[in-house]
Amino acid sequence: MTTANSESDSSDADTAQNPGTPRTRINKVVFFGSASLVLGIALWAIFDRDSADLAISTAVDWIGRNFGWYYTLIIVAALLFVIAAAVSKVGKTRLGPDHARPAFNMFTWAAMLFAAGIGIDLMFFSVSEPITQYLAPPTGEGSTVEAARQAMVWTLFHYGLLGWGLYALIGMALGYFSYRRNLPLSIRSALYPILGKRTSGWMGHTVDIAAMLGTIFGIATSLGIGVAQLNYGLHFMFGIPENRSWQIILIVTAVVMATISVLTGVEKGIRRLSELNVLLCVALMLFILVTGGTAYLMDGIITNVGDSIARFPSMALDTFAYDRPESWLNGWTLFFWAWWIAWAPFVGLFLARISRGRTIRQFVTGVLVVPFAFILLWISIFGNSALQLVRSGNEAFGEVAMNTPERAFYSLLEQFPAAPFTAAVATFTGLLFYVTSADSGALVMANFTSHLKDPQADGSKPVRLFWSLATGLLTLGMLFVDGVPTLQGATVIMGLPFSFVLLLIMLGLFKSLRIESALASSYKNTMHEALTSRLGSVNDRRSWKQRLARSMTYPGLKAARRYLDEVARTALDEVAEEFRRRGADVEVTLEPVPNLQLPSLDLLVATGVERPFKYQVYPVQLPVPRYARSAPGNDVYYRIEVFSQEGSHGYDLMGLSKEQVIGDILDQYEAHLGYLDGQLQADEPSQVNAEAVMTTRWESDFAHTVREES
Repeated sequence: MTTANSESDSSDADTAQNPGTPRTRINKVVFFGSASLVLGIALWAIFDRDSADLAISTAVDWIGRNFGWYYTLIIVAALLFVIAAAVSKVGKTRLGPDHARPAFNMFTWAAMLFAAGIGIDLMFFSVSEPITQYLAPPTGEGSTVEAARQAMVWTLFHYGLLGWGLYALIGMALGYFSYRRNLPLSIRSALYPILGKRTSGWMGHTVDIAAMLGTIFGIATSLGIGVAQLNYGLHFMFGIPENRSWQIILIVTAVVMATISVLTGVEKGIRRLSELNVLLCVALMLFILVTGGTAYLMDGIITNVGDSIARFPSMALDTFAYDRPESWLNGWTLFFWAWWIAWAPFVGLFLARISRGRTIRQFVTGVLVVPFAFILLWISIFGNSALQLVRSGNEAFGEVAMNTPERAFYSLLEQFPAAPFTAAVATFTGLLFYVTSADSGALVMANFTSHLKDPQADGSKPVRLFWSLATGLLTLGMLFVDGVPTLQGATVIMGLPFSFVLLLIMLGLFKSLRIESALASSYKNTMHEALTSRLGSVNDRRSWKQRLARSMTYPGLKAARRYLDEVARTALDEVAEEFRRRGADVEVTLEPVPNLQLPSLDLLVATGVERPFKYQVYPVQLPVPRYARSAPGNDVYYRIEVFSQEGSHGYDLMGLSKEQVIGDILDQYEAHLGYLDGQLQADEPSQVNAEAVMTTRWESDFAHTVREES
């Protein structure tokens, strides 16, 4: 499970070039609070192994007995919530302004989704879990046909949609509040609709510390699994011994590589590594599919899909109330649910970072479908290949896979042709997963423990360095106690506090999306009625010659810039000056547009405690139709569109005179006043209007408070 450092050095570069820009500062309470807890637990595990082991095992048993049902409910609720959001009308809402568009193409985005939530642990469990569930299932007899089918379903269930629903929830919340509401990229931003200003105090700090603890223990678990597996991989290829000394060397090596990566900025690197990981994994998977029993594996894939669909509803809510396999639940289902919860802030932040501009529907569909489709193929191919070996009589392989799971993947590759080469590919792929998990984890934790001046900024390099080292130390401490089982137990414990935060996130996101949906719908209807019944369309203002000229010309960059400077900005400035003369609180701002050499212009007029009026002039680049291309290189043209808070109104200002633009501004302003009048004259107090006012207040208040602190 990995993530990315997109634009990781932009904040440092900006600060260097603009000395007046406020530097990113650490959040002292969250940083020192989480750091002291992490370092304390790590040192305790290293120097007092017995008591640490006893405390962890006791806590895991207690959580398993008392909170198993709770973990089940929270996981299922998260999945249902994100699916409901995607299929409802709010699914069209973008993670960012309505004019924002995705920064990455579909393949790159899918590759980074894959790399975000899948890591070396998939290689670890894709062979060991099917064999373990086949030989020792939670219910029924082992080593039967039914046990084989159920073993595959359990593995896909633990790595399936329920876990990815958590990632989608956190990613959607962070993306929505940060990119659409312009709030800090932190967990506490999602809780402001519920907790109010208290998120700026100890409640907000507690939430971020809970997210930090879950994140670092989740990452440490993956790194611990990776260390054990890579240690055996090196032993398999080069005869290097499997012991604590070599595991320490691997941890140190990974920390050094991750530190170099996270300090130098790896947006392009992570992107390329993600794509390389996908290609290597696909190649390894196809090799097993072709050289193994191809027909058998294809039959297995279809059967696994059918079984997973048929059995998913009952498995999702099965708490084993009548015949409870306590140790199995703690070691498998509860561990996986806690692990997904622990990773959710980490992966969710990354998913938000790479998904700006996508709609909620696109985001949720991609997060749920793309990675799981690959997981299904991977587990079906490797898991069924392993089951075929055991069921054909290779008991020795079954014992290895069940009792020493870190050896399972390599032991399977050993049964196929070109084993040394495929083992080398597997080791390299695992190392990529391992290092990217460590470096991106350090970046995310630096962000969680810093005051960031905007959603695209990152924590400072010293903070990233600290968390890179702290993660390595924690992994080392947990391995000293009892290896991977201790890491799994610690994850179950640390996932519990953050699970309560998930409930608040769902409630806050539900409240905000409901307000957005109702308000956008109401405002759109009011604007439409006002513009069509009283004001007509923009084309009604153009003379016939203007309309013909606009239909037959495709302005280039210079023409768009000249129009913005000479017409649009002049119109906005004159209107703003008149508003001010009449006592209005008005502001005109100019902002650079990403990836364009043009700015956008915003006119914002306050209307007391009601929703402010916004008129935005925004440049849009489009391809020139083929029939209109007059010369090579004339491939794009520019529209100057009008946006409100809900997005584009779909028409172009280019060609209008200054007076015509001013007339359009006033038409939009009168329509906005009509909307406000409609809300105030409703028979009953408008819940939408009241909550919209509250939303505007808390957004601006919270964003201002956080930025003042930083």
